[in-house]
Amino acid sequence: MALPPPDPQFVLRGTSAAVHTLHFSCGGQERDVPILFSGSENGFIHVWNLKTHRVDAALDGHGRKSVYCVETMGGKDRLLSQGRDQRICLWDLAEGRTSVTDSVFTENVGFCRCSLLKVAQGRWLMAMAAKALEEVQVLELPSKTSVCTLKPEVGAKLGMPMCLKLWQLNCGSQPLLLAGYEDGSVILWSLSMGKALSQLVCHQEPVMSLDFDSEKAKGISGSSEKVLSIWSLNEQQNLQVYKTHSLVNAGISDIAIRPDKKILATAGWDHRIRIFGWKKLKPLAVLDYHTATVHCVSFSDHKNPSERLLAAGSKDHRISIWSIYTQT
Repeated sequence: MALPPPDPQFVLRGTSAAVHTLHFSCGGQERDVPILFSGSENGFIHVWNLKTHRVDAALDGHGRKSVYCVETMGGKDRLLSQGRDQRICLWDLAEGRTSVTDSVFTENVGFCRCSLLKVAQGRWLMAMAAKALEEVQVLELPSKTSVCTLKPEVGAKLGMPMCLKLWQLNCGSQPLLLAGYEDGSVILWSLSMGKALSQLVCHQEPVMSLDFDSEKAKGISGSSEKVLSIWSLNEQQNLQVYKTHSLVNAGISDIAIRPDKKILATAGWDHRIRIFGWKKLKPLAVLDYHTATVHCVSFSDHKNPSERLLAAGSKDHRISIWSIYTQT
């Protein structure tokens, strides 16, 4: 008989708004306190201390407009956040500071989270939905220099970019971008050539979320429908459908593959978090705690596998923290 799914290890309350994004910073020095950043509908970013389970700081930089992306930039003192005020803010949190040091005005009104990729010490690429409906703009940070604008072919009718993932095979290789669009397509873009290398229709509905495993050259996407699409990238950089997995209930808000590439988690509109084995997409557990849509899932970056956590943020104002499948 299968074991019943576990309860959360603990629950973080106090955002007093729906939680739209989560990001861990736990892989630092031994003495560093593990941190979880959360972004909420009321415009606040909360910095959670995972030892005390309390908020160490509440950052207010988006004019009380929903925050839907938070990422660290090489350590927990440098933060990037994106909000519905059409701004991407860069924060300096060293020595207790809570100040926005720079910002980028996106001119885009959608919900597409930006994507970050470290390309050298202190240098990052950031992809974001551009002002023009179907376009994606790539900037270098911190200089904010434009690298390229990725425009679909005339008459492509992709709709808005819905989710983005910058990646590169290794440090020396060319950065590439995977983008999921409103028409259900996933496109692989070359930044150096500024053109699409491959396009695949993965869903009948807008692609809500995707993640990619560059080691296995395999990715997964979810939409508002009842299906997860798993696709692969062959040697010629062509995207191909690998398999699909039918869900009981429709609607996936977010997908995250754990850094060790063993399992993945999905955030469901049906209030549930689903855990799958990544190798064969075998369903492993359904985590049923939240009372409303789960908007986001995130795995911690602990160096020690037994300490790894999964966090889920929901419309019910709560963040559930889970310790699951941490044995290697």
